[in-house]
Amino acid sequence: MPLVPMRQVLDEAAKGGYGVGAFNVNNMEQIQAIVTAAEEVESPVIIQVSRGALKYAQVKYLRNLIQAAVELSPKIPIALHLDHGNSLETCQMAIELGFTSVMMDGSLSEDGKEIASYEYNVDITRRVAELGHASGVTVEGELGALGGIEDGHGAGLTEEEAKKYLTDPEQAGEFVRETGVDALAVAIGTSHGAYKFKKEPTLAMDVIKQIHKNMPSCHMVMHGSSSVPPELVKIINDNGGDMQQTFGVPIKQIQLGIQNGVRKINVDTDCRLAMTGAIRRTLAADPKEFDPRKYLGPARDAMAEVVKARMAAFGSVGHAFNFEPLTLDDMKAVYAK
Repeated sequence: MPLVPMRQVLDEAAKGGYGVGAFNVNNMEQIQAIVTAAEEVESPVIIQVSRGALKYAQVKYLRNLIQAAVELSPKIPIALHLDHGNSLETCQMAIELGFTSVMMDGSLSEDGKEIASYEYNVDITRRVAELGHASGVTVEGELGALGGIEDGHGAGLTEEEAKKYLTDPEQAGEFVRETGVDALAVAIGTSHGAYKFKKEPTLAMDVIKQIHKNMPSCHMVMHGSSSVPPELVKIINDNGGDMQQTFGVPIKQIQLGIQNGVRKINVDTDCRLAMTGAIRRTLAADPKEFDPRKYLGPARDAMAEVVKARMAAFGSVGHAFNFEPLTLDDMKAVYAK
């Protein structure tokens, strides 16, 4: 099975009332962990690559590693997504390399650090949507602004500052009509990075409900949705780490979001925590160990367990074979209509 369009994955999730995890990757072990988990629980999955990952590993390395995963796991529907594209050129590069979905984050300036105007966001996102749809590629936009910074991306807003930039439901409907995006990342109280909140947050569920009502044909996306499990932080700290207390997004709140129209849930930090904890524990148990396979193997396994748990929590388990995958050419015809 080739890579599938993310639009189809999200459409099927909407029909089934579940959410699909979108997991960030930077290397081979992370890709293997995600696909192994998807195979074991028979779940569709979105693998996403950020600009930070592109800088670290180079896009062709990651693209080819993901293509290898597709060949080795041909029955699993896998969408390949560019996370937080910052320009038309970045999105075009991903499209030309075979990504089946791209995000144009016009909510921020091209350097990814300053909040952009609504007019700029509409213009650049519309142009990317036109470009993507001409190739059958799904396009995600963003409206509003999240707190935190991850991979150098974000305006660095505090928890309190971010509350001023929640997505406006009326503007969301207008944005979708003006741009034609398939999915919209919304600001509803989540935050990038590991150090998200000083206490357990409460998502703006009334905002989620109203956004869904105003853009029923466009899928909502939750960024910054790692839960930062304390047990994973404890493993790190018990084995030489020094992570301070922090709170993530509770699974129950994510599930409530799914019940109200959220279809794509971005998870990165939890996977990093699982891998780092496993590596620290392995090396602490045997300080003489120097073979990367001996600590990256357990790290891969630990991440796979987190991915499986999120797939179960989001409700996507068992839905891998519920639909006949479309190709990008199929989607080109759909968009042409």
